[in-house]
Amino acid sequence: MLKLYTAATPNGWKISVLLEELGIDYEVRPINLTANEQKSPEYLAINPNGRIPAIIDTETDMTIFESGAIMIYLAEKHKRFLPEDIPGRTMVIQWLMFQISGIGPMMGQANVFFRYFPKKIPEAIERYQNEVKRLFTVLDGHLNDREYLAGDYSIADMANWCWVHTHNWSGVEISSFKNLKRWNDQIGQRPAIIKGIQIPAKVSKADIKKAGQQLIK
Repeated sequence: MLKLYTAATPNGWKISVLLEELGIDYEVRPINLTANEQKSPEYLAINPNGRIPAIIDTETDMTIFESGAIMIYLAEKHKRFLPEDIPGRTMVIQWLMFQISGIGPMMGQANVFFRYFPKKIPEAIERYQNEVKRLFTVLDGHLNDREYLAGDYSIADMANWCWVHTHNWSGVEISSFKNLKRWNDQIGQRPAIIKGIQIPAKVSKADIKKAGQQLIK
């Protein structure tokens, strides 16, 4: 049995979406961010970084944290959504890293200053929203002549989508990015995507705001 420690955030959704796409059984262990459960000794024994998500795979006796590492592990184990040939695999990992190093951190900072930070700092908001727009421009251009980011639908699409589809939360519209919008809308219709982003539970905007405020403390 696979245990998923998660919360309703883009990084958490990356794993529940992949698990739904794989169609395998797993047990959800919700982590209450507003109660600071991610900093409890019990959870730090699983993920010393005190963040979500993390998994325990009892079948292989593996405990893994960091969403990108979890996605690669699951894709490799089940031989889906990550090519085995070196060029194809490298292309997928390249766009997965693009999300991990760029899309996630920049959208996260835009979220903090646009939504959560107690004092509005226009210069900070503009800086991070502009960087999000720059990264969206990269994705939009890349998707101009291809359906997915790296050949077939892959973990790179799942990871980027879980962040991109929350663009309104960062205060950035994607209507002007026609290729990105097409990709975003298309992936958002997949049954596994729809189910995956409702795990651990569908939450209200108020709950998300509380969780975001807790993360910047």
